[in-house]
Amino acid sequence: MCWPIFNQAIEDYHIHNNVDHKMQNPYEQGSIQAYLYMKNWIDTVQWHLEDIIRDPEINPVEALAIKRRIDKSNQDRTDLVEMIDSFFLNKYKDVSIKDNATINTESPAWAIDRLSILALKIYHMDEQVNRKDASDEHIAKCSAKLNVLKEQKEDLTTAIDQLLNDIENGNKYMKVYKQMKMYNDPSTNPVLYKK
Repeated sequence: MCWPIFNQAIEDYHIHNNVDHKMQNPYEQGSIQAYLYMKNWIDTVQWHLEDIIRDPEINPVEALAIKRRIDKSNQDRTDLVEMIDSFFLNKYKDVSIKDNATINTESPAWAIDRLSILALKIYHMDEQVNRKDASDEHIAKCSAKLNVLKEQKEDLTTAIDQLLNDIENGNKYMKVYKQMKMYNDPSTNPVLYKK
């Protein structure tokens, strides 16, 4: 379900290809589809902000404003991952967990987060493969990278499907920890609380 939604968000963003363009989420508010679309939209905007901030000619004031946007974007991403995990926790709340069930190294939503970024890597590497102004060597290197990214996509989607299947069947259980980013908290960031 994730992959088509991620690709839709990426395609929709690139209609205007503008970090300031407002998202038009086509899915029902509060649905898992809406969360997935919003998650990838945030990732897509951040991808382009990361490109912009690397311009060696960028005005330092503009760079700081973009850095602040990236910081906020990271927090929004984390919040959405937690909302997606809450969806899965609720979905599987009545599953009978087997005595020998194990925990996974990451929650479903953090794996989905990696899949969202992978969708962006594939989209943009494909752009490089199809550049008309690039050398044959550049295109060959990018083609090889694109093949690896596509293989990663197959492996990651399979692993996510297996994880969800294991949770649904009680072979694995979910335990979700909220991200405790200390630098965003005025009570734990010494630069902020010492002011």
